Amino acid sequence: MDTSYPREDPGDPTPRKVDGVDHTTLTLGAPSPPPRDHLIWSVFSAIYLNLCCLGFLALAHSVKARDQKVAGNMEAARRYGSRAKCYNILAAMWTLVPPLLLLGLVVTGALHLSRLARGSAAFFSTKFEDTDYD
Repeated sequence: MDTSYPREDPGDPTPRKVDGVDHTTLTLGAPSPPPRDHLIWSVFSAIYLNLCCLGFLALAHSVKARDQKVAGNMEAARRYGSRAKCYNILAAMWTLVPPLLLLGLVVTGALHLSRLARGSAAFFSTKFEDTDYD
C-alpha cells in the first residue's frame, strides 16, 4: 500500500508539484488480450472436417500463431490466428453444408413424389368396363 504524500489520482493527467518538480501521470489503456490461436478447434477440424486439407491448413496456422505468441510477436500471432479461424470456418462450412443440402433435396424430393403418387393412385384404382373400349 502506497502511503506517500501527496496522493495523486492515477486518472488525472494534470502535473503535480512535489519537491519543486513537475510530475505528470499518464494512464495507459488496458492491455489488449493475447491473440487467440484456435488450436483445439483446428485439431478438431484436422481430424473430422478435413475437406480439401483445410483442417490441416488451420492446424498449421494455429501452431504458427502459438509459436509467435510465445516468441512475443503479437501482431504475427494475431494474423496467423485470424487465418486459422478463417480456415476452420471454411472447413466446417465445406464439410457440413453439402450433406445438409443433400438431405434437404432428398426430403423435398420424397415429399414431391408422395404427392405425385397420391394423385395417380386414383387413376390406378379406376375400374374399367368392357364397354369403355368400344
